[in-house]
Amino acid sequence: MDMTKNLLAGLGGAVALSALHESLKNVSDNMPRVDIVGKEALQKSLNYAGTGISDPDKMYTAALAADLLSNSLYYSLIGMAGKKNIWPAAVLLGLAGGAGAVALPKPLGLASDPVARTSQVKILTVAYYLAGALATGFILKSLSSE
Repeated sequence: MDMTKNLLAGLGGAVALSALHESLKNVSDNMPRVDIVGKEALQKSLNYAGTGISDPDKMYTAALAADLLSNSLYYSLIGMAGKKNIWPAAVLLGLAGGAGAVALPKPLGLASDPVARTSQVKILTVAYYLAGALATGFILKSLSSE
């Protein structure tokens, strides 16, 4: 598969992940809040670079854009596995991305509660990343049948 198709499919998966998260994050207190970790990570990175974003709306937009970019690039790796391995790669990368989202905040000095405070939140966080990866797989399969 060519890189353009991989990137487009990765973007589709990232949009699916973000849409899922954004539509469900306020449903209850037991929903993942990946956005909180993303905003914290971006703010710490910007502060380290000697700048920052104080406006909450601008921070939300910047963090969402950074999430879309990074998740697009991550999910585009699924296409690198080749047409015959799209599904195993999607499942593996989806589960790995979700596990990383749950396990990495604390060692990176970020708040882990938004993605790991209960078993339900942990499972849903992993499920969201898996859903984004599967969406990427479906897009790749559609693009490869053209």
